[in-house]
Amino acid sequence: MAFGWGIWILLAVLVLIVLILIYYFNRLVVLNQRIKNSLSQIDVQLKKRADLVPNLIETVKGYAKHEKSIMEKVTEARKALMGAKDLVGRMKAGNSLNNAIGRLFAIAENYPQLKANENFLNLQNELAAIEDKIAYARQFYNDSIQGYNMACTTFPGLLFARIFGMKEQEYLKIPEAQKAVPKVSF
Repeated sequence: MAFGWGIWILLAVLVLIVLILIYYFNRLVVLNQRIKNSLSQIDVQLKKRADLVPNLIETVKGYAKHEKSIMEKVTEARKALMGAKDLVGRMKAGNSLNNAIGRLFAIAENYPQLKANENFLNLQNELAAIEDKIAYARQFYNDSIQGYNMACTTFPGLLFARIFGMKEQEYLKIPEAQKAVPKVSF
């Protein structure tokens, strides 16, 4: 009789171990998928920004015909963003596009009719909203990375991450140029 109970206890322990393995594997997979989804959301917002650029350029062109170089820079930056293949490339191209759009808005300051143009104002507001969404998507991405990394580096998740070959992932970093304190002068 004691031998029969020993088998049942061994089977119960094995079932418990299998259930724990399944739980941690699924947890790590879900966290990894959340990272992929959040990265996809960044891409969606970057594409929305890039899609707005041609409309913005067309609106500004009519007013600032002699500002051709900035229009070319914005167009080149948009092409670079649309052609970027990896996260680092997309982030670099997105930052270039953002800088070029900033210069475009600075030029618009010289054209009061353009600043008052309803299409321009709508595009400017839409771009501002997209920038907020990009910032949120980046934050969500880093939050997802944090959750995943914590699951991979704390006990007992650390053991299961090693068993399944899952490693910590890198946070999305802000380029040094964007960390600089802006200079404001009056």
